Amino acid sequence: MNEGPAAEPVLYEKIGQHVGLVTLNRPEKRNAVNPAMATALEAIVRSTEADTDIRAVILTSSDDRVFCAGADLGAIASGTGKGIETSAGGFAGFVYAQRWKPWIAAVEGMALGGGCELALACEMIVASEAARFGLPEVKRGLLAAAGGVHRIGAVLPRNIANELIATGEPLDAAGALRWGMVNRVTPPGETVATARLLAEAIAANAPLAVQYSLQAARASAAQPDGAGRTIVAERFAALRGTEDFKEGPRAFVEKRAPTWSGR
Repeated sequence: MNEGPAAEPVLYEKIGQHVGLVTLNRPEKRNAVNPAMATALEAIVRSTEADTDIRAVILTSSDDRVFCAGADLGAIASGTGKGIETSAGGFAGFVYAQRWKPWIAAVEGMALGGGCELALACEMIVASEAARFGLPEVKRGLLAAAGGVHRIGAVLPRNIANELIATGEPLDAAGALRWGMVNRVTPPGETVATARLLAEAIAANAPLAVQYSLQAARASAAQPDGAGRTIVAERFAALRGTEDFKEGPRAFVEKRAPTWSGR
């Protein structure tokens, strides 16, 4: 783990052939997002989107006590906090970034405020038993405007989401699993390993089929059935023109594992 003032605020590496690992790396500040972290994370999003070898990305923390404590209030108070949002990605350069590839949050410890919003911006979440998710903005006279307020209700029942929003109190990992906010709960220290298994299961599939399917699921969420069918049909038509659309059935007929090209 890199530490100290000279450390990179966000680390990136490939693990295996098709999985990227992104690590928030300001442990001395509980991974509070400052402009340098936002800039770095936005650049990594662009890089992984452009890398045809990468099919899934894991987002985690270098500090097992906290995933991310949200915005760096010290930077905001000093007048240097404007850059914690980017024009393309929003808060942390990430929460509103236009992405095709799935990200999995591997959450150890606290994910509060903007940290919870980072996790909610991912397609899936793996949480440690010690993880806590919360939107404490109301305790400070604020509002969780980086996706928290409108996304928490998409992953939790209405009344549970409203309780988190209005009280600012956190939800533990067991509750997050019970209500469907997280995909897996692990013993402490095992979130990345479990997230990697999930990422590799995704990466074994046709990458464009995964991307188009998730795009269709996002676009059709909360839409009436007819609108949802139209959205799915549009994505299916686009997928039909790809090489991988032909490769899957061909490999099945030839009784061999498919070789995905991502084209």
